[in-house]
Amino acid sequence: MSTGTAAPDPGTAPVEQTILDAARDCVAEFGVRRTTLTEVARRAGVSRPTVYRRWADSRALVAELLVRELREIIAEAVPTGGLARDRLVTGVVTGAAEVRSNPLFGKIFRTDTDLMLTYVFGRLGRNQRQLLDLFTTEIQAGQADGSVRAGEPGRLAAMVLLITQSAVQSAATVTHLLDGPALDTELRHALDTYLAP
Repeated sequence: MSTGTAAPDPGTAPVEQTILDAARDCVAEFGVRRTTLTEVARRAGVSRPTVYRRWADSRALVAELLVRELREIIAEAVPTGGLARDRLVTGVVTGAAEVRSNPLFGKIFRTDTDLMLTYVFGRLGRNQRQLLDLFTTEIQAGQADGSVRAGEPGRLAAMVLLITQSAVQSAATVTHLLDGPALDTELRHALDTYLAP
């Protein structure tokens, strides 16, 4: 797992990568609420207008940072080859473990719970929509190769998201019953059984 600077997104300019790296450091140290664009600019070694031209406020910057962070996790987690159900389940379980141990997401889970609650109870965020698209694509491939049961792919993807989201965000409440490896095992079983024909 990468715990430092995220791999560059080929579509993002170097100055934006530098700003996102600085934002990552700020969020890891202060949390979302106490991260300011002024401090991000200082750490990035750029002017405040350079940051403000790209992001209207710290929430927009942090949202972009989280998209980048999750994109990196997903790229490393999803295997290639084999049946689609196996790829999806392995990718989801590996990715969930990475998110649980990721210092940036960990800080947000600990200090900015209200931010996470918006996306759990209020609306889908950009990351969640990207995950739904990825899950739907893999479920369709699984239905084509016979490894995933029949059903509307978007609905199945939504349930996979809900199961996984719960396993990630509520993991700390059950660590006395399910440590990391045990949680991975049970999550794998839940997803594999849910998707199996």
